[in-house]
Formats: sequence, C-alpha cells, structure tokens
Amino acid sequence: MKIIDAHIHFCQEPYFDQIAESAGHQNTVIHLKKEYAAHDIVHGVVMGNRSLQLSEHNYPDDLSYCVGLDSTCFQAEEIVRQADLVEKHLQRENCVGIKLYPGYNNFFIYDAVVDPFYQLAMEYQKPVAVHTGMTATSNALLKYSHPLVLDEAAVRYPQVQFVMCHIGNPWLVDAVAVMEKNENVAADLSGILEGRIDSMPDFFAKKHGYIDFLKTWLEYLDNYDRLMYGTDWPLANIANYIEFVAHLIPAKHHDKVFFDNANRIYNLGL
Repeated sequence: MKIIDAHIHFCQEPYFDQIAESAGHQNTVIHLKKEYAAHDIVHGVVMGNRSLQLSEHNYPDDLSYCVGLDSTCFQAEEIVRQADLVEKHLQRENCVGIKLYPGYNNFFIYDAVVDPFYQLAMEYQKPVAVHTGMTATSNALLKYSHPLVLDEAAVRYPQVQFVMCHIGNPWLVDAVAVMEKNENVAADLSGILEGRIDSMPDFFAKKHGYIDFLKTWLEYLDNYDRLMYGTDWPLANIANYIEFVAHLIPAKHHDKVFFDNANRIYNLGL
C-alpha cells in the first residue's frame, strides 16, 4: 500500500532532533528517506514553520510543502509585502498550500486580515491547512485553535479547501461537526501519537476509551474521502502511526486515507 504523509515538519534544529530521538528516529534526511522506503511512503507534505524567504524552503524531491504564515504576515504595514512573498511560493510546483498557526499567533482565521491570503489560495487553487486543537506551548491560546473557528472560515470562504490539522484533537466531536456541515473542510490525523510506543496492542488496550470514541465519531461522519494520514514527523514513530491509523480506519477505506485523499487535496499528481 502506497502512503502519503500529509503532515510533517522538516527542520534540522535541536528541538526537532530531541523529539525525533524520543520517537525512535533520527532527524536527518538520510534517516527519513530510509524510513519512507521501509514503509512504502512515497511522499510527504511539509508544514512550513520557517520564514517566507524562498531560500529557506528547499526540500528533497519526495517532499512538497505548505508555506507557513506567522503573526508578522497580518500586520497592516506588512500585508502587501508578505502577500507578494506568499504568492511567489504558491507559484512553485512543490508549494502545495498555505499553513496557518492561529493558536500560536493569536488571530481568528476568519478575520479580514487573512483575506489577501485566502484570495491567493483561491487564485492558485491550493488548500489552506490550519493548526487546530492542542498546542505544543503553554503560552499559545486555545480559543484561536479550537476547530469551531473553521466553521466560520469555511462559510465565509466556500471556495477555499481547508485542512483541519490534527482533526481538532481533543475537541473531536466539534471537529466532526464542522466537517459534516462544511464540505470544503478536510482533516489530517496527525499529531495524536507522540514518541515511540513499544507495544501497540497494549496501547490499544490502555487507550481503548479514547480510541473507541474517535472511531465512533469518524464512523458517524462516514466520509473517508476527507481524512488523511499524517504523522507530525518527527513527533511520532512512523511504524506506530501506520498501525494506529490502520486500526482507526476500516480496511476498505485505507487506500483513500493513506494515499488518495492527500494526492487529490494537495494536487500532488502522484
């Protein structure tokens, strides 16, 4: 089974080195390629968290990226210049979308200051991925990353394809409600596991309440055309994550969730 990892990070920095080690990996290009080959992962989508300088977004051929926007993009005096830079990214074939980090940068994604970037997403027909759910730092604000913010954004911008990263975890019911109501909202299943899990059967038994809850609401949604496999690499162990998602998703939908949906939503042409 071919796999696309629809949500990874690609930063050679001490922080990412440490979390890779905790997941049983090494945060290097060589190691990532080795793991991809071992698990038939044919492509990855990097969620950019660097500056908007084009020179900082050079990736191997088997990786595409979403250009990440930080709070400087939404300052009135900077919007035109930043939008011009974002457009240069979207003109690149391997730039497959825009990534927003509202919880970390303290803005609502339906605010008018984001309009220039939604206009670009529509013009270039590329999706907007949004960090939703829990944040990695305590100084971020969850009111901005709650999945319900996507409801208003999806209604205001019906021509934009949104991707709800991390499926709004832990607000899973709200996340599913937003997806059920808004056909222009998809989700990736990244960022739910962390580190390396030595025994997945033991993990499934220990976390059966949470897992059954998530499976129940995914079955309630019953739309496996808008769910994508993702790991949040290097946060989690790749082998663990494949087993986890395979456990969540009915086997007849594996091809969609592991490959087809990301290939279509991010227009990867694979």
